[in-house]
Amino acid sequence: MRDLVLVPSGRIAMGHTAMNGRRFQLGTLECDNQLFGEMEFFTGYRCQLDIMAEEPLEVARIDGERLEQALVAHPKVALFFATAIAIDYQDTVDIFTCRMLYPISYNIALDLYHSHCHDNPVSGFSKGYQEAERFGTTDRVYRRAVKELMDKGLVERGEQGLQIRDLAGLKAFLEQP
Repeated sequence: MRDLVLVPSGRIAMGHTAMNGRRFQLGTLECDNQLFGEMEFFTGYRCQLDIMAEEPLEVARIDGERLEQALVAHPKVALFFATAIAIDYQDTVDIFTCRMLYPISYNIALDLYHSHCHDNPVSGFSKGYQEAERFGTTDRVYRRAVKELMDKGLVERGEQGLQIRDLAGLKAFLEQP
């Protein structure tokens, strides 16, 4: 299917379940006219992530054939798509790379720091096991990493979940080699 989906507003979750049953949850996204399917439209590949509504959504379907005609007739629209794809790609690769190359405690700290700066492309989940899956690990390993950060005095549990306790210390933790 070459159609795209536009979500005017609402909350969606993105993740992937591997053949071995392990799950990776990228996080949740608060949609503000969020477009889905543009990468698949241009590549012809299937979507690599599971995209799930976190609440009832109204969506609009964008006909792929009509979009292709519009792109040919208005090349500046193609530039808009290329830019949007590049930004999404960079954000996703950055998240995946950090998850693979750094310890879980570092990734949790980095996620909290990005949330503090309000520049997190995706946010977390409300349930512990979903947070663990967001970092590609088990609930037990996730809890151990959080405890490490708490023992260092960098984070604490608050009403809204984990929050930064020592911003300067957290930044120093993230900058160490």
